[in-house]
Amino acid sequence: MKFQPVIGLEVHVQLLTNTKIFCGCSTKFGASPNSQTCPVCLGLPGALPVLNRKVVEFAIRAGLATNCTIAEKSVFARKNYFYPDLPKGYQISQYELPICTAGHLDIEGEWGTKRIGITRIHMEEDAGKLVHGDVPGLGSGSGVDLNRACTPLLEVVSEPDLRSADEAVAYLRKLHQIVVYLGICDGNMEEGSFRCDANVSVMPVGSTTFGTRAEIKNVNSFRFVKQAIEYEIERQIDLIEEGGKVVQETRLFDPNSGMTRSMRGKEEAHDYRYFPDPDLVPLVISPDWVEEVELSLPELPDLKRKRYQEELELPAYDAEVLTASRELAEYFEACLALYPQAKPLANWVMGEVTRGLNDSGLAITACPVTPQRLAELLKLIDAGTISGKIAKTVFDEMWQTGQEPAKIVADKGLVQVSDTGEIERIIDEVMAANQGQVEEFRGGKEKVFGFFVGQVMRASKGKANPALVNELLLKKLKG
Repeated sequence: MKFQPVIGLEVHVQLLTNTKIFCGCSTKFGASPNSQTCPVCLGLPGALPVLNRKVVEFAIRAGLATNCTIAEKSVFARKNYFYPDLPKGYQISQYELPICTAGHLDIEGEWGTKRIGITRIHMEEDAGKLVHGDVPGLGSGSGVDLNRACTPLLEVVSEPDLRSADEAVAYLRKLHQIVVYLGICDGNMEEGSFRCDANVSVMPVGSTTFGTRAEIKNVNSFRFVKQAIEYEIERQIDLIEEGGKVVQETRLFDPNSGMTRSMRGKEEAHDYRYFPDPDLVPLVISPDWVEEVELSLPELPDLKRKRYQEELELPAYDAEVLTASRELAEYFEACLALYPQAKPLANWVMGEVTRGLNDSGLAITACPVTPQRLAELLKLIDAGTISGKIAKTVFDEMWQTGQEPAKIVADKGLVQVSDTGEIERIIDEVMAANQGQVEEFRGGKEKVFGFFVGQVMRASKGKANPALVNELLLKKLKG
């Protein structure tokens, strides 16, 4: 019997607000344990939550960007469960009336283009964090850090429309790119700003009845998501084929072994005893506010890629690379405003600029070569002042010093040689020193031409005008 995986993702997106969702405590990462808490996020008796307006705005932005309907009225609910890092004994979330519903994202891959439904997006607070091992100031043991308690989250719940680990990763990457483009999340998966619960089941091919699902909790990298889902699919198929039954449960993924393991039985909604939070009134969002937020949205990756291909006539690959991050696209467009030749510019941004960033471990926002300097360099190439090869040497110097390219060219004597007489002199010397190769060329072995081009450029220390070298060399070799 062949089986078909069925996968749905629940993604937790930590929002880039300065303060928490229901209090004024800082959300800054890395502070000393329990230093960013107050009576509200500690759940002390009599402390009342006050909703952060920026959280609602970010939720609307996410909903619009994922084609959701924004609810005019939504309600906060208490999700009741006990856990040591949940001081109130409940989490404030949304249940029956979330802020965003019925959206979708389109993903591309070997399967073509596929639409993945988004059931809902809702706002909620995060819990704290348990710290095991050596706890600062306490020695070996376990501690509870409540700095994360009440940190604002969006939970994005997909429909069970994904049918492979690759599809799941493609969906996750697209959602990650969108929330970072929107400026509502930093996307840092190592710090838990973007993490995923994967619901996985299998069913016989051709069946329409889903199998029993297992939830893989809190996976925080694209690679681990793929590994965890693939392992879980294989585990469930093996279990069924051996005559066993899949149990509905929550599992954890161990990156070291590449395996999932049981954590606890999976709760149902009734286990959480949801009810509307009596301390928070229903949230009513006016159409005017939704329209205002929509007008403030940046150009999203899909539209930007399409514009790059249609208006700038860039290949699909170039458009994909240049829009990979909002900051890289902004750098490219800042350069384009100064040097409006999209394809040559794209080649330099994807080539030398990206290489420099990778080698130095810098983000594009810290690039030492500004858009103005890169545009100046490309204009020197167009003017024939330097060759493309020399330009790479100048670029490396710009990267190290930040100097303007014209000054580097002048100081280092890198101006391109376009004097016909000087180039002919060099060609004559090269031909005289390589008579055997001259005879080979004239005997029909035209591949030798590349050898002569290299020798002439080497003799000119890379300064000879390549177009002139090719033209004059061909004439002389043909005799």
